[in-house]
Amino acid sequence: MSADLSAQLRNPALRALPIEIRVSVGRARLSITELLDLDPDAVLTLDRAIEDRVELFVGERLVAYGELTEIEEETKTRLGVRVIEVVESGDAT
Repeated sequence: MSADLSAQLRNPALRALPIEIRVSVGRARLSITELLDLDPDAVLTLDRAIEDRVELFVGERLVAYGELTEIEEETKTRLGVRVIEVVESGDAT
Protein backbone atom coordinates (compact mmCIF):
# COMPACT_ATOMS: atom_id res chain seq x y z
CA MET A 1 0.00 0.00 0.00
CA SER A 2 1.39 3.39 -0.95
CA ALA A 3 2.08 6.01 1.72
CA ASP A 4 -0.51 8.34 0.15
CA LEU A 5 -3.23 5.68 0.23
CA SER A 6 -2.29 4.70 3.76
CA ALA A 7 -2.57 8.34 4.87
CA GLN A 8 -5.95 8.69 3.12
CA LEU A 9 -7.29 5.59 4.85
CA ARG A 10 -6.47 7.12 8.24
CA ASN A 11 -8.79 10.05 7.42
CA PRO A 12 -11.78 9.75 9.84
CA ALA A 13 -14.24 11.11 7.26
CA LEU A 14 -13.20 8.49 4.72
CA ARG A 15 -13.23 5.69 7.30
CA ALA A 16 -16.80 6.63 8.29
CA LEU A 17 -18.19 6.05 4.78
CA PRO A 18 -20.71 3.19 4.71
CA ILE A 19 -19.75 0.17 2.61
CA GLU A 20 -22.31 -2.39 1.48
CA ILE A 21 -21.19 -6.01 1.75
CA ARG A 22 -22.87 -8.66 -0.38
CA VAL A 23 -22.88 -12.24 0.89
CA SER A 24 -23.03 -15.05 -1.65
CA VAL A 25 -24.48 -18.25 -0.18
CA GLY A 26 -24.70 -20.22 -3.41
CA ARG A 27 -26.10 -20.45 -6.89
CA ALA A 28 -28.97 -22.27 -8.55
CA ARG A 29 -29.23 -23.03 -12.24
CA LEU A 30 -32.69 -23.06 -13.82
CA SER A 31 -34.07 -23.23 -17.31
CA ILE A 32 -36.30 -20.39 -18.49
CA THR A 33 -39.29 -22.71 -18.14
CA GLU A 34 -38.37 -23.56 -14.54
CA LEU A 35 -37.89 -19.87 -13.78
CA LEU A 36 -41.29 -18.99 -15.23
CA ASP A 37 -42.91 -21.84 -13.26
CA LEU A 38 -41.67 -20.59 -9.87
CA ASP A 39 -44.39 -19.94 -7.33
CA PRO A 40 -44.31 -18.48 -3.80
CA ASP A 41 -43.73 -21.91 -2.21
CA ALA A 42 -40.87 -22.94 -4.50
CA VAL A 43 -37.55 -23.93 -2.93
CA LEU A 44 -34.35 -23.61 -4.94
CA THR A 45 -31.55 -26.07 -4.29
CA LEU A 46 -28.22 -24.27 -4.19
CA ASP A 47 -24.83 -25.61 -5.19
CA ARG A 48 -23.55 -25.52 -1.58
CA ALA A 49 -24.30 -27.23 1.70
CA ILE A 50 -25.52 -25.13 4.62
CA GLU A 51 -22.23 -25.65 6.46
CA ASP A 52 -20.08 -24.52 3.50
CA ARG A 53 -18.35 -21.18 3.77
CA VAL A 54 -19.93 -18.15 2.12
CA GLU A 55 -18.23 -15.36 0.16
CA LEU A 56 -18.30 -11.67 1.14
CA PHE A 57 -17.98 -9.07 -1.62
CA VAL A 58 -17.57 -5.31 -1.74
CA GLY A 59 -18.69 -4.43 -5.24
CA GLU A 60 -17.27 -7.21 -7.39
CA ARG A 61 -14.21 -7.75 -5.17
CA LEU A 62 -14.05 -10.81 -2.91
CA VAL A 63 -12.94 -9.54 0.50
CA ALA A 64 -13.56 -12.41 2.92
CA TYR A 65 -15.05 -15.83 3.60
CA GLY A 66 -17.47 -16.57 6.40
CA GLU A 67 -19.95 -18.98 7.87
CA LEU A 68 -23.65 -18.44 8.41
CA THR A 69 -24.85 -18.05 11.97
CA GLU A 70 -28.07 -17.19 13.78
CA ILE A 71 -28.25 -14.04 15.89
CA GLU A 72 -30.89 -14.17 18.62
CA GLU A 73 -32.71 -10.91 19.30
CA GLU A 74 -35.64 -10.16 21.59
CA THR A 75 -38.30 -10.32 18.91
CA LYS A 76 -36.73 -12.45 16.16
CA THR A 77 -33.73 -14.42 14.99
CA ARG A 78 -31.56 -12.79 12.35
CA LEU A 79 -29.13 -14.34 9.91
CA GLY A 80 -25.50 -13.33 10.38
CA VAL A 81 -22.08 -14.13 8.97
CA ARG A 82 -19.01 -14.93 11.09
CA VAL A 83 -15.87 -13.92 9.19
CA ILE A 84 -13.44 -16.84 9.07
CA GLU A 85 -10.88 -15.59 6.55
CA VAL A 86 -10.01 -12.16 5.16
CA VAL A 87 -8.74 -12.23 1.58
CA GLU A 88 -5.47 -10.41 1.03
CA SER A 89 -5.86 -7.65 -1.54
CA GLY A 90 -3.55 -9.43 -4.01
CA ASP A 91 -5.56 -12.67 -3.68
CA ALA A 92 -9.00 -11.20 -4.43
CA THR A 93 -10.53 -11.84 -7.83
